[in-house]
Amino acid sequence: MRRLFLTFLMGLSIGLVSVPAPMAAEDARAAIEAAAASAQRSPRNVARDLYRHPVETLAFFGVAPNQTLVEIWPGGGWYAEILAPLLREQGHYIAAVQGSGRVREATLALLASDAQRFDKAVVTTLDVGKPSEIAPPGSADIVLTFRNVHNFLMAGDKAAAELFADTYRALKPGGILGVVDHALPEEAEAGLEAQSGYLKRSTIIRLATAAGFVLDGESTINANPRDDHRHPKGVWTLPPNYALGDTDHAKYEVIGESDRLTLRFVKPR
Repeated sequence: MRRLFLTFLMGLSIGLVSVPAPMAAEDARAAIEAAAASAQRSPRNVARDLYRHPVETLAFFGVAPNQTLVEIWPGGGWYAEILAPLLREQGHYIAAVQGSGRVREATLALLASDAQRFDKAVVTTLDVGKPSEIAPPGSADIVLTFRNVHNFLMAGDKAAAELFADTYRALKPGGILGVVDHALPEEAEAGLEAQSGYLKRSTIIRLATAAGFVLDGESTINANPRDDHRHPKGVWTLPPNYALGDTDHAKYEVIGESDRLTLRFVKPR
């Protein structure tokens, strides 16, 4: 994996001044639709499309198959199953994984499981609260983070700020940061952000703008009005985690997955 990353770095260093030709939005969306419809995706992952809306979300962020794209902490690979094959031929997929632990190992196991889909994926490391090179500076067209900002904020404001700084450094001028996270109403107690897994829109925008980003758009694609945001074990009470086990399982199944913010930021040119 290290050899692959070094080769990737050399390729990017040669081509840093080149910019992929813009792809028509309808062509990019068609490619996303094909990747999401792949029979090679895990059936368990496909079952969650109802809540995660991958085609609409990736199209909103402006994902195209000829980009250099970094995914923050892919975990078990729900989005990696779509993104790595999507970018395999014309672009670059980079998985910025944890420095250690079972979630990192789950990502690495997925990427090693199928050469036809994941052989060109590159792995970098993103540690909490430490400056991390998730991609060579100024090389990425787009960075995506799905339900991760709350993890960094739970480690402290400094750790969350470092995440956005690392992302800003990796992106090209004009590059996009796409954020999806669990939505906490603005009127809720701020202290809930430290324990519930939910975040206020204003908190994400504050962190992003402090790093230099500009809010470029937002969407209700991943909103869930059935979620009242107050559960005994925070967002993990809801599916797919069901942190309470069988207790009120049917109730939480009806609510579905969490209410989510979908925010697009741009690094100014």
